[in-house]
Amino acid sequence: MYFALLAIAVALIAVAAFGCGIAQGIAVYGAANSMARQPEIAGKIQLVMFVGLAFIESLTIYSLMMSFILVGKLPKTEAVLELIQHAVK
Repeated sequence: MYFALLAIAVALIAVAAFGCGIAQGIAVYGAANSMARQPEIAGKIQLVMFVGLAFIESLTIYSLMMSFILVGKLPKTEAVLELIQHAVK
């Protein structure tokens, strides 16, 4: 059961990365719209956008590091096959 939960956790981390990509797209879209409407404050909007993107990207990097840690905890293929063979008997 432990190994199945680890495999599911590694897969769900990909969902977090997907969510970060969507969030970055929405943030850049909103900033581009704001800069097009009010070009005089484009510098301030751009600064806020970059700070927001940095926070979003930090979640992506954290997810990547967690996936490396969890993949390292997964058993080798031989160990999984041995567990399956013992379960079948």
